[in-house]
Formats: sequence, C-alpha cells, structure tokens
Amino acid sequence: MKDPVNDFEIPEEWTRKSPLPRAEVEDLVSRGLIVVLSDGSFLKRGFTTGTTAAAAAKAAVLSIGKALGIGTVVSIPTPIGLRAEIEIEFAKDGEAGVRKVYNDHESDITRDVLFCAKVKMASLDDPEFSTENAVDNILITGGIGVGIIQRAGFETPIGAYAINPKPLSQIRESVKEGLREIGLFDEVCVKKESALIVSIYVPDGIELSKKTLNERIGIIGGISILGTTGFVEPWNDHLGEMKDVLIQDAKKLVLTTGRQGMATSSMLFPGYEIVMVGSRITEGIEAAVSAEEIVVCGLPGLVLKWGNPDMLKDSGFATVVEVLEKDPKNALLKQAFEMCIKKGKGARIVVIDREGLVLMDSKGEFDYLMKS
Repeated sequence: MKDPVNDFEIPEEWTRKSPLPRAEVEDLVSRGLIVVLSDGSFLKRGFTTGTTAAAAAKAAVLSIGKALGIGTVVSIPTPIGLRAEIEIEFAKDGEAGVRKVYNDHESDITRDVLFCAKVKMASLDDPEFSTENAVDNILITGGIGVGIIQRAGFETPIGAYAINPKPLSQIRESVKEGLREIGLFDEVCVKKESALIVSIYVPDGIELSKKTLNERIGIIGGISILGTTGFVEPWNDHLGEMKDVLIQDAKKLVLTTGRQGMATSSMLFPGYEIVMVGSRITEGIEAAVSAEEIVVCGLPGLVLKWGNPDMLKDSGFATVVEVLEKDPKNALLKQAFEMCIKKGKGARIVVIDREGLVLMDSKGEFDYLMKS
C-alpha cells in the first residue's frame, strides 16, 4: 500500500498491526488523511492554508444566490491530484468561512483557524478588477489577515499578497469548479462577459502572524497562504535551536538531522520524542541524560560525516550522496557507519535516503526497507 502524499510504500507488517479494519486503513491512506506508523497506529494529516482557502473560495461561489447549510461538505482539488473534503462554517451571498482541519502537528498554529473568502461578480470595467492579474477572468486577491510581500526573493512579487503560486492555482481551479456547478463558468471563463473577484481573508491572521517569522523575513500584516501538496504532515516539528529540555527529559529519543529525518522517524518510531538537531548530534546524545533508548536518524551527508568527518578526503568524491550514487558498495560508507556506531555510545544509528528508505540500521530491524 502506497501513501499517495509522500509516495512512501507502507510495509505490510505495519498495516497488519493496525487496530482498524484493513479496508478502513486503505480508504484513509488513499485519501491522504493518515500516516501509518511502524506499530500500526497512525497520525492524522491536515490540510494546508492553501487547501482551506480554496475550500472557502469554492463555498463562497456556491453560495451565490443561496445559503449553504452549516456542515455542508465542499470537495476541492489538491496540487497532487487527490480530493480534499472540508466542512464549511458558513456560506451565504457569496461569502464563506472554513476552519482549518485540526491535525496531529503540534506546531501548526493555524489549526482550527477560520479562513474566509468573498466573491463578487463584476463587469470587465469594474475598478476593482484587473485584467493584468486575472486568469480566465478570475481575479484572486487577499484581504485582512493575509500578509503582503515586502522583500524580493519570494515566489510572489513585492507588493502582492502572500499567496504562493500553487495554492493560487488551487484556489482558481476550485473556483472554476464552483462556477461550473452553479452554471456561470461559460459566462466568466469562456465567453468572458463577466469577471469574478475572489478575496481571501483570515479574521485572526494579523494576530497569528505575530507568532510566526513573517515580519522578520518580509511578509507584513498577516499570514501566508501556502502548500505544495495540499496536505500538512503530522510531525512534532522541533525546528531551529536544539530543544534541551525535550532531550533531557525524554525516555525514548530520536535525534534527527533534518525534515526528512523528522518525517521518517515519526513513522518508524511512534511514541518516541523526536527532536531535530541538525549536525549537533554529539551534543544531543550528551544531553540525553534520562534516555533509555536513543536513535540517530537522518540523511547520509550529515550522519556518516558525523561518524567520520574526513571520509571524503582523497576519495575523489565531492559528497557522500555522490559516493552512494556512483559506488554504493564503497568501503568508505561501511567504515563511516561503523564509526557512527562507535561514536554513538550505544545509540541506534539509522541512515535514510531522501525518499525515506532505510539505507543502514545498526539494529537491523528495518532491513526489509533497505535497498539492494
């Protein structure tokens, strides 16, 4: 069974341990709603700010001329081809609100936040409508609580609302679906006799933005509308500086080198405290004074070079990844891994690739995931 969001092939051993009927597990996985863990338990995915905004936009279109009942489910496309189904909070007279699904991601500050959209049928000479910024006569813009880009270097230009290209496209496609369902698609998108103005707003967005890094990086006045897959992964995402308290108190601990390590560790080691430490693996191990079990999990570039910082010296290779790709049987890899085990002082060492597959495991438990 493959997870359609991250393309991870879920081992049969994991699904057999699940307390849910297999048919239910398959259904939830196929819709991208859960991540199955190695002990058969699962975590709940959520939807991105982009998906939530798209649902609000479609609901707003559907409510032109009629109100939708509270709890009505709106189905929208996601960037990876799956459908997302979300209940609406309100939808009437071209305005709608949808609460972002509460997922198993502790640091997602937008969980359960209300995202809204207001749509307006307009003439082509309406001063609020801009042909230059519209696609198929649909103009998508921001409102209160959506940040505005103030610096160069983002996917959207300076002065624009912080709605990234993929969610922008997702919102547009959802709006088109709504127009088809109410019979206005041809008028707006084909004959182009009328235009549609869609405004995304987040009532609590200004306050929420104070809990983010937006202002520091140049996004002012609100949060961003983001999402590359449409789904939020359910990780306890300890980014940035090492969380000494978490490490010191943990009984079962995974130290990861980056986001891929976070994602894979959450599946392989449910019930463990998972902390991202980057290259500070030794400091993490030394700080784990209460740990009964320690796992180091991450990509080979950081983990193997932690074991042997000089592994590439005079090797003719520029990176560890190059060694793996061009000469996967090279003795340098095994030697560095053995040095990791020694340096780990009893910690279990798990090396993964960028797809989340286990390349090396000092305990050998996940051998069935290893590449030949």
